[in-house]
Amino acid sequence: MPSFIATQCKGKIMSHNTLQTVMRKAGVGTLSAFTMVIALGLGFSAPQAMAQTKQVLRISTPAVPDDWHAKMLTVFKDSLEKSAPGEFDVQIHLNASLFKQGTEPAAMARGNLEMAIISSQDISKIVPEFSIFTAGYIVRDPDHQQKIFNGPIGEEVFKPVIQKLEVTPLSTVYLGTRQVMLRDDKDVKTPADLKGVKLRMPASKEWLFLGEALGATPTPLAYGEVYLALKTGTIDGQDNPLPSARAAKFFEVSKTVVMTSHLVDGIFLSIASKTLNAMTPAQQQKVRAAAQDAAKYNNENRIKDEKDVVEYFKSQGLKVVTPNVDEFRKVVQEKYLSSEYAGIWPKGLLERINAVR
Repeated sequence: MPSFIATQCKGKIMSHNTLQTVMRKAGVGTLSAFTMVIALGLGFSAPQAMAQTKQVLRISTPAVPDDWHAKMLTVFKDSLEKSAPGEFDVQIHLNASLFKQGTEPAAMARGNLEMAIISSQDISKIVPEFSIFTAGYIVRDPDHQQKIFNGPIGEEVFKPVIQKLEVTPLSTVYLGTRQVMLRDDKDVKTPADLKGVKLRMPASKEWLFLGEALGATPTPLAYGEVYLALKTGTIDGQDNPLPSARAAKFFEVSKTVVMTSHLVDGIFLSIASKTLNAMTPAQQQKVRAAAQDAAKYNNENRIKDEKDVVEYFKSQGLKVVTPNVDEFRKVVQEKYLSSEYAGIWPKGLLERINAVR
């Protein structure tokens, strides 16, 4: 009898009705046959015993564990589990351990990755007009950033991203605001006050253009060489979000912080469009809501961090200067508008961004 059931069931996933037929042929009751099937390790599926298949969502990011961008992914996971219990299996991969930074959009388009945190620079490689968000003094502050991307402008600029990258941004995440730090005690009110200042910038023409637009003499230098260069006077200053400057201990070889706020940077918690489109409308809504929860967590904590760092630098004896930011914005935007970069920006978009309040 066990051999008969084994022969009939081998290699099959049995429905409830099919199993009953096999049991009748074997001349055994339901409970006995069910026990045999389990004992023989055979497949059995009944409606009440069928386990739900979870949607796997692997997230790739270069963020390190202590970064708010890494911590927010746990918020995303917990929020989604709360709103959709048992429906998703969120797997978080930090330190670029799954995909190298910058390769994630292509991996999502190929169907090899479900989710990632991508940058404006990543997007602008495929959608050149998105480069407006990598330029100086476009976004005023984190609040302005959220209003831009969560409003009509965001809906408009994300359309080509979805079409060309096959990736859908779910939420806009505040990366930080870049400020200028100088090795000398110097009062800076306008771009003219940075004339002749050797300001370290990342070694790309876009970054060097930004340094020049700020009024400084841009000097390309690897990030790992900045501390010694400030100490020896090879450079006069550098620009970075203040928490990054604290982590790198640049305050030890600097005397002035100039709150230029020249680049309010953002990244985007995104999902492969194929993955999102395969979900039910209810699931899509829950995933989007969880992404917003994650961004809110990051943004609140990162903004607090930046405020705390200012006070820390003051306690270390650094002078914190607030320049004429409106003058900086006017000069820098004029230089961008007369450059090759603005030629690919959608007509009128800069004015619309400036008008967002």
